[in-house]
Amino acid sequence: MTTLAIISGGLRLPSSTRLLADRLEAAVCRELEAAGATVESSFVELRPLGRAVIDAMLTGFATDPLETAFETVAGADGVIAVTPAFNASYSGLFKSFFDVLPEETLSDMPVLIGATGGTERHSLVLEHAMRPMFSYLHAIVSPRGVYAATDDFGARTGSALGERVTSAAADFARLVRSCGAHQRRDAFAEELTSMTRLLGGSAPGDGEGG
Repeated sequence: MTTLAIISGGLRLPSSTRLLADRLEAAVCRELEAAGATVESSFVELRPLGRAVIDAMLTGFATDPLETAFETVAGADGVIAVTPAFNASYSGLFKSFFDVLPEETLSDMPVLIGATGGTERHSLVLEHAMRPMFSYLHAIVSPRGVYAATDDFGARTGSALGERVTSAAADFARLVRSCGAHQRRDAFAEELTSMTRLLGGSAPGDGEGG
């Protein structure tokens, strides 16, 4: 079973960001299933989590719905992340979610990035903002992201967006298959083990059996 978490940062209803996320998810599933995989997808909509995200930033504690979203992302083998573009960058809500996401959740996680905006002039958000952020979080960012302007959803230009979505999905599916099942990391446990060994002791579970 290959599990996907799709994070949609759309702020309005209906949302072009969610529409792009849906198209990317469907295309990736087709690619993975064509390769023989069984795929299970889960969506994380950030709009309903806005207040919980801000509360987590202020208090350091996550509500149950936010914890559920964290668990969905952590348990995935691959992540599709899509944000609306504001001033050539991601939205504040989108960035804030990853600010409060537990450390190392995305470490070695394949990630496909996507963004939407009113015009093509925001398209550099993929390479100038999203790719550096996910690289900083130690994710493995798929080589081809997808940007969709408002005009891309029109009848005459929709085929061009479809081609970009298909190409990006094919790249991402290959990346997910090559990475295999995602191994979750526990930053606190790793730090405890490292500190214990530094002090000359043994971490819990490291002792010899009787």
